[in-house]
Amino acid sequence: MLVNLLENAVRHTPRGTPIEVSARQAEGSLIVEVADRGPGLPPGDPRRLFDKFHRSPDAPATLGTGLGLAICRGIIELHGGRIAAENRPGGGSVFRFTLPLAAPPAGQPEPALIDDATA
Repeated sequence: MLVNLLENAVRHTPRGTPIEVSARQAEGSLIVEVADRGPGLPPGDPRRLFDKFHRSPDAPATLGTGLGLAICRGIIELHGGRIAAENRPGGGSVFRFTLPLAAPPAGQPEPALIDDATA
């Protein structure tokens, strides 16, 4: 999911433009942001970016299927989180997702951790 957001940032921003990734904990959630200094989001409702097959009107026909952000939203929501996008002050955009840090619901196994000693 994070790779998808990074690939989108690289694809939609001018070469050499910085892309910033940050993560923090707040209110029992992990908050991750991928921010750029590209052209920003197209006019309209930024929630539409996460609709299936939604593509920017300026995107070349060879640039993806419009499923990447919809898949990201599905993964995040499956884990009880949220995802959003907005324009940044000073130019560019930021995609932000939150995931709860609580234990998984009863009946769902916790993800396996890789032990350095056994890897």
